[in-house]
Amino acid sequence: MQTHVLHRGELSVIDFRCDAEVGEPAFTEVHASHALSYVRSGSFGYEVAGSTHQLVTGSLLVSRPDQAYRCTHPHAARDECLAFELSPALVEALGGSDAAWQTAVLPPLAELVVLGELAQAAAGGLSDVGVEEAGLLLAARFLEVVTGRRPGRAEAGPRDRRRAVQAALWMDAHSHREVALEGLAAGAGLSAFHFLRLFSRVLGVTPHQYLVRARLKHAARLLAGGAEAVTEVALDVGFTDLSNFVRTFRRAAGIPPRQFRQLARGGRKIVQARLEALPASSLL
Repeated sequence: MQTHVLHRGELSVIDFRCDAEVGEPAFTEVHASHALSYVRSGSFGYEVAGSTHQLVTGSLLVSRPDQAYRCTHPHAARDECLAFELSPALVEALGGSDAAWQTAVLPPLAELVVLGELAQAAAGGLSDVGVEEAGLLLAARFLEVVTGRRPGRAEAGPRDRRRAVQAALWMDAHSHREVALEGLAAGAGLSAFHFLRLFSRVLGVTPHQYLVRARLKHAARLLAGGAEAVTEVALDVGFTDLSNFVRTFRRAAGIPPRQFRQLARGGRKIVQARLEALPASSLL
């Protein structure tokens, strides 16, 4: 079973869940694009170009267009992967050689599993890093690992800073709308990957982090000064899921939106509880 978490022009994110049992017949897959699949649970075998590989939790499967892969389950049943499909333009922007994409499989590596888990958290709404951004970071780190090359850190010039600032100002004014990394990048005249690097370098946060924090800022303002229900506030500022809004707001403020509203309106018990939670040294 597969579920599209994100589908854009340059990058698609797919949640794969395989229910195959041990010893079931092998099946063949042919991918239409370059893809990286992070194995988040389970194990399976993969046969490609005469070689057999065994993947376990934390492994990374590297796929190329039009290459046939045979999937088997000789030792364990079922597996789950989070797959990132990259467009040819994005592959070119990342700067990886053809040889890098012939790697086929990487074992669980510290440099990659941390980003794989970040991507999984982003896909589940548990991080304010966007799943698209996490996918790009994973792809870039994969290429660094297999090629041994690290990208140079060029100093951002005035034009680059202007691009980042203009994008941030636009996001702040339109944070209630759906905002896509690809659209922001197109407005700046850059690929999604290069825009992500530029924005993060200039402003110190990723575009999605900035967007989430802009939404939280507007939500806090509405909660403090308005009478709208929490659900209405969440929708007004751009969150499409109430539980995600409450979870994200609580992670940021330390209290859920309803208590924040009481705090903003001078709720004595809430203020006292927050003060008592502070370490004594911070009150000196």
